[in-house]
Amino acid sequence: QVQLVESGGGLVQPGGSLRLSCAVSGRISGANALGWYRQAPGKQRALVAQATSTTNTNYADSVKGRFTISRDNAKNTVTLQMNSLKPEDTAVYYCNLMQYRDGLTYWGQGTQVTVSS
Repeated sequence: QVQLVESGGGLVQPGGSLRLSCAVSGRISGANALGWYRQAPGKQRALVAQATSTTNTNYADSVKGRFTISRDNAKNTVTLQMNSLKPEDTAVYYCNLMQYRDGLTYWGQGTQVTVSS
C-alpha cells in the first residue's frame, strides 16, 4: 500500500521561504509523477508543481520562478522549495503521486502553509 506523508508547513511572513517534503512508502509502479497541489479556502485543489519519473517538471504560472520541485527516486521523496512567499500562497498543500500505467492516484494528508505578517 502506497502512503504519502508531508512535512514542513507552517507560518511565514511575506517574502519568506518554506520547504515542504513528502516521503512515499510502498512500491511505486512504473512511470509516474510526484507533485504538489494546494487548496485555499473556497477554492478548488490545483496543481502547484510536478516532477515526472523521466525528470520533466512543470509549474503553475503563479509560482514559476519562486518555487522549485525536486525528487529523489532512490529515497522516494519529493520536496518543494518555496521562496518569495505571498499571502495568496496560503493554502493546504497536498503531496500527490500519479501512476501512469494503472491510473492510480495517491494523496498525502495535507500540510498547512500560511503566509501572513
